[in-house]
Amino acid sequence: MGYAALQAGRVSIARQVYLVTIVTHQRQPWFADFFAARTVINELRRLNDTHMAESMAWVIMPEHIHWLMALGTTRSLSIAVKMLKGRSARALGLAALGGAVWQRSFHDHAVRREAELRLIARYIVMNPLRRGLVRRIGDYPHWDAIWL
Repeated sequence: MGYAALQAGRVSIARQVYLVTIVTHQRQPWFADFFAARTVINELRRLNDTHMAESMAWVIMPEHIHWLMALGTTRSLSIAVKMLKGRSARALGLAALGGAVWQRSFHDHAVRREAELRLIARYIVMNPLRRGLVRRIGDYPHWDAIWL
């Protein structure tokens, strides 16, 4: 699936909830590093604190992130993701070293039914278990959900 295909039909709606998946460039496991993962988490929190996006659940995996969020004041999903990617890349200093941090685009899914929210959040936070990174989700440090 190419970049244009990911953008086809993308509509940003204020307060709409989206499941966003963002992958690192060439699936580099940048976020296997604790500091790098926490840097992305800080940027997620910054978007939340400035009301640009309301994070509901997220997990930072070694080479991708899943983020369940509602659009805030940006009212543009692309801008919210661009801010997350740009700020985290700059904070990590990886882009300055000549390496791209993120793939060019991202995948999104608009969540249409509130009943799906907790199911999607469970799917997100269970990623480290499914990948075999930990035996208990409480042992994985890079996730959060508002329902806890």
